[in-house]
Parts: sequence; structure tokens; C-alpha cells
Amino acid sequence: MHPNPVFRSEDRALFETLIDQIGFGMIFLTTPDGPRVAHTPLLSTGDGAVQFHLSRGNALTRYLDASTALVTVNGPDGYVSPRWYDDRNTVPTWDYIALEMEGRVRRMEEEGLEALLHSLIERSEGRISGDPWRAQEASEGLWQSQLRGIIGFEMEILAWRPTLKMSQKRTARERETIARGLEQSGSTALAHLMRTLA
Repeated sequence: MHPNPVFRSEDRALFETLIDQIGFGMIFLTTPDGPRVAHTPLLSTGDGAVQFHLSRGNALTRYLDASTALVTVNGPDGYVSPRWYDDRNTVPTWDYIALEMEGRVRRMEEEGLEALLHSLIERSEGRISGDPWRAQEASEGLWQSQLRGIIGFEMEILAWRPTLKMSQKRTARERETIARGLEQSGSTALAHLMRTLA
């Protein structure tokens, strides 16, 4: 989390939206083997927890149950050029959206894992045009063998640490110039958020 409080927020609805819309994050844990990270789809329960699954062979799997972990979701980001400021006697920066969540992790039972998978499939298939794929299209043998290869986890979020760094220390006119510059350089999502959130 960025140390400057101007880049923070208490908007839980926004945090839930970030988790839902991005849908993917990183799980960090210090293990006896050293610090480790895993990348995985995420699903918010809507009541202060986030669910995810990992391969049984993942380096984190055997250490996560009953541990305190950190989950991050990275939103849009973009380079901010000093050419977009009124005074070019400055340095470049990077604007970005990020959400860190810290909490206690518990291993899910198989029914919970299966429900998580169905929810992730439904959410993801719903975002693609055309006839959605359904889990029932996989044979029972294939589904069960794949299910045995993963473990589900749920983290109760005890601390939310967002960073919404969107040039808030600049004037409104400069911020619009920055948003236009970000759009032209391909960071359209960040430009949109600058105009709607801050």
C-alpha cells in the first residue's frame, strides 16, 4: 500500500467490484522454504472473504491452512509523463490501482471447492460472447480427476489496504491532461477511473 493517505479509500463496494471485475490475483505467504507467491482466480463471497484454489503441487498449498496470508489484486496502471504537467521541471511517475487484503486462510471442503469452481466458470463464461460452456460438458471422470488435483481455500479478510494512485495531487486541469495522455498511450481503463473515482 502506498504510504500517502491521499491515495487510500474506505469504499468496500469499490473493493468488491475490483475483485469481481479483475477476478485474478496473487497469494503471498512466507513459508519455511522462504517467501512464495501463487497466481489464481479470485471470488469474493460478498461478506468479507475471498475464495481461491491452487494446484495440490503448488509450493503454498501445504502451508496455507490456518495461516495469515496476503492477497493482492492489481488493477489498471500507466506511466505518467512530465510532459502532461503544467511545469515540466519534475520527474515521471506511475499511476495505478491495487488492492491488498490480509487475512486468515482456511482450507475448504470439497463441496465448497466445487461450488467455487462452478461460480468461477459461470462468471467467466458470462463475460464471453456465444454459447457458454457448462461444467456438465466435462465427463464425470475428467471432472473428478481435475478436482482431485486442486485444493480450495477461503481467506477471511482482516485488513483491506487499497492504493488508488491517480494523480490526486495535481490540479483538475492537469489531471484531465494526464487522463488524455493515458488514453492515447493505451491506458484507457486507468484514464476512465481517474475521471470517475477521484
